[in-house]
Amino acid sequence: MDYPRFDPASPLTPLTAAEIAGLDQLLQDLPADGVMTLDGVDGFLSALQAGPPQLLDTLATADWLPWVWGGDGPGGNEEAAPFASKRQRKATVVLLLRHLRHLGDQFQNAPAAWEPIFSIAEQGAREWADARDWCAGFLQAVDLMPEAWGDAWSDPAQAPLLQLGGGLEGVDLPETEDLDDPETVDHLSRAVPDAVLALRQRLHGAPPPAQDAAP
Repeated sequence: MDYPRFDPASPLTPLTAAEIAGLDQLLQDLPADGVMTLDGVDGFLSALQAGPPQLLDTLATADWLPWVWGGDGPGGNEEAAPFASKRQRKATVVLLLRHLRHLGDQFQNAPAAWEPIFSIAEQGAREWADARDWCAGFLQAVDLMPEAWGDAWSDPAQAPLLQLGGGLEGVDLPETEDLDDPETVDHLSRAVPDAVLALRQRLHGAPPPAQDAAP
């Protein structure tokens, strides 16, 4: 199937809270294996913007977008994709491209305002961040063109991203901490935003921004 190519100069229309909630519900309802969670989609699209510029410069939209819903089937067969209608597919594509555009604008112009979408569990007054799905989505995007990332993973700051995301083929995984412990997952998750911004700086040569920890 033909998909519109991502245009980094397209109008900037960030998703509303209602649209994000609707996308979350749609992803949960799609009847297919391999559908990403909302967290995973945000991580996946964040990697396309924070990663090497050649990802979006050289990859066709069809090379990466169908990963969100588990693929279109052999030969891009749209009948194998899990959407109820072509209209639903088109609306979903538009939402994803709008979110990708917004992420690119944040990384470029307001990195300190960027907030990744992590799962948050509340226990009394305490909030526990869980970035495992987000990091898994991020690393799925890395797998699209792993050689383009060079030696980015040699930076010890990337350990939380690798640990929470399950690691990368050919990259030594740092000593894995107890990911069954909410305290450990929360601690690693809160280190991920700074790790991603450092990674983008390394790959894009952008000046280092100030960044608060994840909520």
